Amino acid sequence: MRKQKGFSLIELLIVVAIILIIAAIAIPNLLRSRIVANQASAVGSLRSYSVAESTYASTYNSGYSATLGNLGPPASGAMPTSNAAGLVDSVMSGGSPTAMSAVKSGYKFIYLPGPAQDGRIATFQIWADPVTPGTTGTDHYFVDQTGVIRHETETQASQNSPPLM
Repeated sequence: MRKQKGFSLIELLIVVAIILIIAAIAIPNLLRSRIVANQASAVGSLRSYSVAESTYASTYNSGYSATLGNLGPPASGAMPTSNAAGLVDSVMSGGSPTAMSAVKSGYKFIYLPGPAQDGRIATFQIWADPVTPGTTGTDHYFVDQTGVIRHETETQASQNSPPLM
């Protein structure tokens, strides 16, 4: 009589089935936690933009920036200027001095400066929308010169949206 070593086919199938059940339970939770992390990052980025815009306006005495790129870092070794203030990193500034949008953590940020009056930009608006709604995020956010972050769940947020609590 010969004694076999190892597992039977039935035992292996049971183990695989258990692993698949655990994966089916864990993957949706992982995706939800990624969405929550992306949304928290978007809100944090909007706060950073708001502070950077206020700092820009007080430092350069020209109102708010004309582009997101103006908030970005100066060339290596150069001093900050109104065209490269060094108030946000290159990702948040869109990567170029003329950038009006940036993508970070599954969200696209779109910048719109207000009209220039007497050489000063007195208002700005920034929207943060998920790159892939339902996958990278579910909420839409908005901030302007008031610094109040507003949100909507289904549509793009605006100055009329409820403030984030």
